[in-house]
Amino acid sequence: MGGQFGGWPEQAMDVLARLQGEPARETRERCRADRERLVRQPMIDLLNDVADADARYEDFSVWHYRTNSWWWQNQGAVIRLGRKVEIGLRFSLEGLRIQGAWWYPDRGQVDAYRRAVAAEGSGRELSALVDAVRNKGYEISGDLMKRPPRGYPADHARADLLGHRSLIAARSFGDGEWLHTPEAVERVLAAAADLDPLLTWLARHVTRTP
Repeated sequence: MGGQFGGWPEQAMDVLARLQGEPARETRERCRADRERLVRQPMIDLLNDVADADARYEDFSVWHYRTNSWWWQNQGAVIRLGRKVEIGLRFSLEGLRIQGAWWYPDRGQVDAYRRAVAAEGSGRELSALVDAVRNKGYEISGDLMKRPPRGYPADHARADLLGHRSLIAARSFGDGEWLHTPEAVERVLAAAADLDPLLTWLARHVTRTP
């Protein structure tokens, strides 16, 4: 492991605290250099260490700033595992939140997902994987239809999963002291291991070329 990440400095929380509410443009600009150094750069270092530990996590992006205040108050990043299948991280005053997601699907991905959910073997496998991550403390969400999708029976055994147009498993890991130490790398790798079977299923079934 490269060992670039030493933890988010305590001062990172002070910077984010100054950016709460609707900070004026002048406030943002005064905080920009400190935020880059204390908030965003540690996220880059963290993900470089994660990628050093497992080459599957090398394709990552760490977001810059946008006009909306939310982007200044939350430092986001993604690790891409497949087309529209990724691990997302968010660092804020609330700590670190990690999710595994298939979302913003390409054309045809929702149909491919539903076929795999409806099929007995792959559908049962997904149901078990969703239960497994839920039992580890992850909240399951996504873009859900109010009615069963056309062409599938309303009483299908996996009707709840068939209604998804995206699927997200997310968990908040809080703001413990470990955030300010290299231990955060191991926490991210452990979360990635939790999510890996589910994300592998999604990458296999929704990114397959017809």
